[in-house]
Amino acid sequence: MIMFPNAKINLGLNITSKRSDGYHNLETIFYPIPLEDALEVHEAKNSNDKYKLYQSGNTIEGNVETNLVIKAYKLLDSIYSLPPLEIYLHKYIPSGAGLGGGSADAAFMLKLLNKKFSLEITTNKLEEYAASLGADCAFFIENKPTYAEGIGNIFSPISISLKDYQLYLIKPNVFVSTKDAFAYIKPQTPMHDLRETATLPIETWKELMVNDFEISVFKQHPILTDIKNELYNQGAIYAAMSGSGSSIFGIFDKVAELPTLDINSAFVFTSKL
Repeated sequence: MIMFPNAKINLGLNITSKRSDGYHNLETIFYPIPLEDALEVHEAKNSNDKYKLYQSGNTIEGNVETNLVIKAYKLLDSIYSLPPLEIYLHKYIPSGAGLGGGSADAAFMLKLLNKKFSLEITTNKLEEYAASLGADCAFFIENKPTYAEGIGNIFSPISISLKDYQLYLIKPNVFVSTKDAFAYIKPQTPMHDLRETATLPIETWKELMVNDFEISVFKQHPILTDIKNELYNQGAIYAAMSGSGSSIFGIFDKVAELPTLDINSAFVFTSKL
């Protein structure tokens, strides 16, 4: 059985307060995009190993045990005693890009195993399992536009559609650590209500919707500022960094000519939304 875990972008991201546990409360809107990995599993007949992971595509840092796909399998195996598996993961979504690739892989692994082995796990329970793997993993269970609060783990539905627009996404050869992204963050009450802003015409978002991480990340990596500005120069209706970076996306009208940005070693993805 095969599934295609997709990425997400953040439409606005506000850091609202510092928590007593050291984390930060935030608000954001997760929006799914058609940038996909591929995840396939087969039962491993007569195998002495509980699982084997075969990886292709982009390099994944860390060992097999820390891979979220394996953590998802081990979680369900501890509850439902799953058979040994051969797992194939092709990575196309770039890592360290603020696109949720690893989280998507984990959530889709839960959904794939639920379907393949007829486990009959409810959506709410799948979200609970996903949340235990990572703060934004649960978003990918229902995989539809969502307003998120807390540490990105408290969800509310939001009615928003970008289906009449085009996406231009670029990730330069820049790595942004979570620690560095928080370096200059000062939590504050947002000037504009994010949920209300999202219901306004997209042409107003440029002035009303922000990603607070841009303050610190752009100081450390000026190329990201240049990319965002150039997307606006070339006709983007709205442009922003996704998550804590380092990918920058622009949303264009459905009939607009998409730009060509000449950045060495950059990952570029374009698609209709």
